[in-house]
Amino acid sequence: MIPSVLPTYNRAPLAFDRGEGSWLIATDGTRYLDLGSGIAVNALGHANPALIAALTEQAGKVWHVSNVYEIPEQKRLADLLTAHTFADTAFITNSGTETAELAIKMARKYWYDKGTPRDEILTFEGAFHGRSTGAIAAAGSEKMVKGFGPLMPGFRHLPWGDMAALKAAISDKTCAVMLEPIQGEGGIRPMPDADLKLIRQLCDQTGALLILDEVQSGMGRTGRLFAHEWAGVRPDIMMVAKGIGGGFPLGAVLATESAASGMVVGTHGSTYGGNPLACAVGARVVEIIADPAFLAEVNRKAALFRQGLEALVAAHPDIFEGVRGQGLMLGLKCKVAPADVVKAGYAAHVLTVAAADNTVRLLPPLTISDTDLAEATRRLDAAAQSLRQAA
Repeated sequence: MIPSVLPTYNRAPLAFDRGEGSWLIATDGTRYLDLGSGIAVNALGHANPALIAALTEQAGKVWHVSNVYEIPEQKRLADLLTAHTFADTAFITNSGTETAELAIKMARKYWYDKGTPRDEILTFEGAFHGRSTGAIAAAGSEKMVKGFGPLMPGFRHLPWGDMAALKAAISDKTCAVMLEPIQGEGGIRPMPDADLKLIRQLCDQTGALLILDEVQSGMGRTGRLFAHEWAGVRPDIMMVAKGIGGGFPLGAVLATESAASGMVVGTHGSTYGGNPLACAVGARVVEIIADPAFLAEVNRKAALFRQGLEALVAAHPDIFEGVRGQGLMLGLKCKVAPADVVKAGYAAHVLTVAAADNTVRLLPPLTISDTDLAEATRRLDAAAQSLRQAA
């Protein structure tokens, strides 16, 4: 008999009833150090007082009115996002998958309105852009698309990081290039700065739009507000979600005025997207994370954590191969199954997230303390020791 909750997840046998900063407390009272942050969502930790205040204040006013009307909280969030980024405009969504759908529509509509329609979008192997039909077609992996055809056409998948393949594929008929600056689900694989600059150059030469998926790498996760800033490039369209709501369902598509020019009245919409409750929380998150002093702290903590992780790898060369990533978006490349590392972490009361390419993701709250970072390394060491003993 099928359970009441559709069984599409392979869930761990853990349930939590409250959180405090970088910690989750299970229903049996056990405390777990959270290095997953709900997969890069709880950027400011659990039960953050500033977010509780923003949420409860707005909850006492109005939750939802629909986009038939002006929504001041939505405009405030959009103003903050455009003030701190390359973008001229923003569309507020509820999730990352929704941002993928709009980014695809926006890019294709741009070319349609120019009178020279282009529909081919170049993407990279190992990508993850969401679970909707458009998003899985963009990623193209067999695991995600099998059984769900016919898929949305118009995507061409290139080997990850293969700039020669990109040069051969891109042309004056290419609609857009779509990629994550750092692949999350793909195994914390950063696109080198030089390659990001080359991709921007190739887009400029052919007129193709550059779509960056910063759903996981954005909102301070790498030590800059958005990861592409490290390379000094500017996208035409950007997808944002996860950390922007600090745990509240929220996303956004940011774009230049030119790239968004085709999205006029009636071309897109959302019932819940941009509701006052979500936007009040999102605006507070942006205010906190965009502060240069906050981002400087992320970079300081990231250097401290990475140092500890490098020592961990050196101490367990039979378990770990190396550390990769940027800021507090880090991955442990494993010599054993990532699922085994995650499971050993449960026994050590530390939470991590498995990814592809034999990698375990470490995505702690950006507010994690130095003490908790040291404790994280200690518990990961305990997990590695238990795997060694079991072997």
